[in-house]
Amino acid sequence: MRKEDTVKLISAEGFEFVIDKRAAMVSQTIRNMLTSPGSFAEREHGEVTFPEISTTILEKICQYFYWSLQFASGKDTEFPIEPELTLELMMAANYLHT
Repeated sequence: MRKEDTVKLISAEGFEFVIDKRAAMVSQTIRNMLTSPGSFAEREHGEVTFPEISTTILEKICQYFYWSLQFASGKDTEFPIEPELTLELMMAANYLHT
């Protein structure tokens, strides 16, 4: 996969997730950061840092992005969420507009 086809998402702890750009574009917020006109650092470097989102939550979000690409066409599947992650995931999803 070419570098320009990937995006690096960085958690609060500094852990880096390199994911397919199409998957990252599931998030309206990330899409805006990467496609807005101008010379924003996120667009130039293909990196987005989330200082308020933990590694555990960002990993689950990345999983959701891929799940959404695969199953958004209406297949009847559920995305598994551990109960202890629910509140943090809801807050992150609200921020990311997913």
